[in-house]
Amino acid sequence: MAHHAEKEPTSKPRSAPQPASEPEPQPEPAPPSAAESGGTAGGAGGPRRGPWGRRAGWAGLVVVLVLLVPLLIAETALRVNYTGDPEPGARTRDRDALWLGHAWVDGRKDDADVTALAARLAGTGIRDLYVHAGPLEHNGTLPTSAHPKARWLITAVHRKLPGVRVQAWLGDELAPEKPYAMHLEKKRTRAAVVASARGIVAAGFDGVHFDLEPLHSGDRNYLALLDALRPVTPLLSVAAHQIDPLPAFHSFWGTLTGHPKWWSQEYFGQVARRVDQIAVMSYDTMQPLESLYGGYVAQQTSLALEVTPAGTDLLMGLPFYRENRFGHWAAAETVPAAVRGVRLGLSRTAPDRANFGVALYVDFAATEDDWTSYRKDWVRTP
Repeated sequence: MAHHAEKEPTSKPRSAPQPASEPEPQPEPAPPSAAESGGTAGGAGGPRRGPWGRRAGWAGLVVVLVLLVPLLIAETALRVNYTGDPEPGARTRDRDALWLGHAWVDGRKDDADVTALAARLAGTGIRDLYVHAGPLEHNGTLPTSAHPKARWLITAVHRKLPGVRVQAWLGDELAPEKPYAMHLEKKRTRAAVVASARGIVAAGFDGVHFDLEPLHSGDRNYLALLDALRPVTPLLSVAAHQIDPLPAFHSFWGTLTGHPKWWSQEYFGQVARRVDQIAVMSYDTMQPLESLYGGYVAQQTSLALEVTPAGTDLLMGLPFYRENRFGHWAAAETVPAAVRGVRLGLSRTAPDRANFGVALYVDFAATEDDWTSYRKDWVRTP
């Protein structure tokens, strides 16, 4: 709500009239002392700051340096991280994925759309489709009315894209950051999510892909949910937050903003050990330049590879969309920069890893340039 300044009076109040009299002579003022003039005697200058003013100035400078110097060092490291050449073999392992919007299961798509999708994906490395079949209700339930054409889509994809798996993409907002949303600390809510996953599998989906946000690092209730989900679905997949770019950065950022955003590397590993597939949402990074974004993705790829078990598919997200807002600069977060960052991180950390890929977000916002970059930079073999 805007604050309104009070209006000044239109005229100053007049003082009472004084009788006319001869003005008394006034003594001339003494010249200002050196302390008053802010300089040496006889010199000009502004007011001199006392010791408390000088200390406040130094304290402010220290605060700026404490915040700015680590940031500059980190950004420089990201730029350096973007240099060099990736290994020629750092390309698709045919384990890539694509997020698909809700239109695929609510009746807006038909057979012609599936035929076009099959042509689009031919010759790529995409093996999994994350089809938005939710969202979950805040109590963890999922009405079947949320995905009325699911059976049709699954059948059509299996027929026209043999070997491609169709996973149900289920998500919701989370407490405590969103108090009105899903509360994973409630056992009955977690039980309802498990029951919803069981229903998804019964509907014919090949697996379940969960995207629950904002999920704070160290959340034990989420780990308990994953443990309960593992026996229910033949394929358990999750979208994951980014990993701390600096040690304990999620704690610092959470204290500063109330939104921790990142996970510790240790917690990322705990999640990765409980699932079949983990896809890092490596976009919305606040990086203003392509080189910094690409270096950031290279760093994230290495950090994730270090703690993801060899048997778990690790996928790095590619930004198939464009937005300009705080946290995401379209000119910086490009598919070419992301793919180069992924290839650099893979080359440096685990060049021979088989269970690795990229995940494309999202089909309805993708451009021809996005698809061309994905094919040319990631799918093509030298």
